[in-house]
Formats: sequence, C-alpha cells, structure tokens
Amino acid sequence: MPRSQNKVASHRRRKKVLEQAKGYWGGRSKVLTIAKHHVDKALTHAYRDRRTKKRLFRTLWIARINAGARTQGTTYSKLIAGLDKKELVINRKVLADLAVHNPSAFAEVVKFATA
Repeated sequence: MPRSQNKVASHRRRKKVLEQAKGYWGGRSKVLTIAKHHVDKALTHAYRDRRTKKRLFRTLWIARINAGARTQGTTYSKLIAGLDKKELVINRKVLADLAVHNPSAFAEVVKFATA
C-alpha cells in the first residue's frame, strides 16, 4: 500500500507559519524550522504585552491626574479619596483626558471632590 503524504494540509501549515513570519529578517522569514520558533516567540510577546499595555496606560493616566491635581493644590490620592467619598464614579482614563485637554472642567471636578 502506498504511503499517504497529505500534501495539501502540510503545505497549508507551512504557508500559514511563513505568512506570519513575513517581514522577519533573513532565514527567520524563509526557513520553516527557524520561522516557527520566531513566530511562537512573537505570539508569546504579543500576548504578554497586551496585558502590559493596560498596566502602562494606567500608570500614565495616574501621572497625568496627579500633575493636574497638583496644579489645583491637591494630590492624586486626596482627589481619588474625595471622589470615592462623594460617590462620584469617573474612571482614570476620563480624568486624565480632562486634566490634559480640558483643565477648567478638571478644576470643577477637583473642587467638587475636595469640597
């Protein structure tokens, strides 16, 4: 009985990996065994860094809110504590955007939270 090779499926598998490795330098984009390793590593980094990005943006927002709060004569921790006490729910992304692009509205929020 002749050996079955399943050429279509194996060709598609190779093609998929080499498509993902497109743009990589040298053999990383042309040699299947090398490309497989680098695609796996790239996907691992992509997965990890999607979570890291959330962390980094939160720290950026907090820094911006703190800078805006200090121009109003208070600190980040006092502002957040005041907002919690008044039960005003504004997320950090929106607060940071107000602090950067609309300082007058941010000043009103600070005044409300610290009053």
